[in-house]
Amino acid sequence: MNITVKTRIQTYLLITLLLALGSLLFTPQAFSASAEELNIRADGTLKRFKTEVSGAGEFLKKAKAVLVFPSVLKAGFFIGGEYGEGVLRIGRKTVDYYSTVSASIGFQFGAQSKSIVLVFLEKEALDNFRKSDGWKAGVDGSVALLKWGVGENINSVEVNKPIVGFVFSNKGLMYNLTLEGSKFTKLNR
Repeated sequence: MNITVKTRIQTYLLITLLLALGSLLFTPQAFSASAEELNIRADGTLKRFKTEVSGAGEFLKKAKAVLVFPSVLKAGFFIGGEYGEGVLRIGRKTVDYYSTVSASIGFQFGAQSKSIVLVFLEKEALDNFRKSDGWKAGVDGSVALLKWGVGENINSVEVNKPIVGFVFSNKGLMYNLTLEGSKFTKLNR
């Protein structure tokens, strides 16, 4: 295969992937779940959280609110993006629905799904989040992603941030991730 044909094929594949990624980023309603579906999936995510994180049930009792994204889809080919929808719960009751969106540039290829649980430990942080038109992690507020060892209870970890985040993949709790730059926007449901 000569270089010109190879370059054309690579260009075609790149354009096709970018168009597919663009449709993921710019038509999130295609991935929208009903309020009932989101609530059911959020219940499952919280159940998994309590199963995988020792002491999570007691930890959640301290929360002012919990924001649960059952599935955040990420795709990329040098330019990446992710999108997901979730529920904000105060005292086990869903009060609002949110989306999360982020974009990235750099070496990346493929797609994955993850779940995110954000725990609001202070009322002021929760109020600021709910009043915003589009809250951005790292700009409008800081989210601490906790790390602890196997067998350690989450309630034994000293938390000094008003918002604590947990990210799960199919393999379990994920570490060394950041939510910096993720934007959270209230949905009308």
